[in-house]
Amino acid sequence: MKLKNKSEIALMREAGLLLWKAHMIAAEMVEPGVTTEAIDAEVEKFILGNNATPLFKGVPGKVPFPATCCISVNEEVVHGIPSSRQLIAGDIVSIDIGLKIKGWCADCACSHGVDGLDDEKRALLDVTEECLRIAIKDIRPGEKWSKIAKKMAKHARNAGFSVVEELVGHGIGESMWELPQIPNYFSHNCEDFRIKQGMVLAVEPMINAGVKEVQTLDDHWTIVTADRRPSAHFEHTIAVTAAGAQVMTCGPNGEGWALR
Repeated sequence: MKLKNKSEIALMREAGLLLWKAHMIAAEMVEPGVTTEAIDAEVEKFILGNNATPLFKGVPGKVPFPATCCISVNEEVVHGIPSSRQLIAGDIVSIDIGLKIKGWCADCACSHGVDGLDDEKRALLDVTEECLRIAIKDIRPGEKWSKIAKKMAKHARNAGFSVVEELVGHGIGESMWELPQIPNYFSHNCEDFRIKQGMVLAVEPMINAGVKEVQTLDDHWTIVTADRRPSAHFEHTIAVTAAGAQVMTCGPNGEGWALR
């Protein structure tokens, strides 16, 4: 794990701002009848047009990941592959995008409701985003991650939801995946760490309406809830400064997902 200095964090903020703009393009397209591959194509065009590199496309696996965005619908938790599938009213669509520019990475995800959600899905989105905001509020030098993770998990469980335990956040910098691993819950099996100034963390709560267990589909990428109930996913890239958390993947005035 490499701690970042002020100039490196400034470069990561540039990457994060560009990624926020990519998310705004995606968010404006979320409506019934739009295909997930159409969203992916527009985001890829924007990223490449700004001399940046999509981080997810070509990631190694049994099959290399084929797209710029991970777009996951309803029971799909993460790593959904964009396709000709059309969004319909009432869907949750989670869009995860990563990019690299000037040698530095940014990673961000947001779940959207398509043309109105039922009460359970709306609550799921709200609670998942609130879990991320809990982390942002409490991130500061010297704090133990376990304390924050326990608060996030408690908030989700108190709402009647479950926390995905098989997938976690991560450090980020010149590489998309760096140490430490950042779970959204905490147990004796988790490795704790104390937050330090200069860390940059991709914090990404993944919360399920039903059970916490997940499965991988035959495409080798798409991860779904075991009971096929809905899931939501929010993520920011966050730098740790002397004053606390600095969100890298927000708008120029600190705005987040205004179009959600």
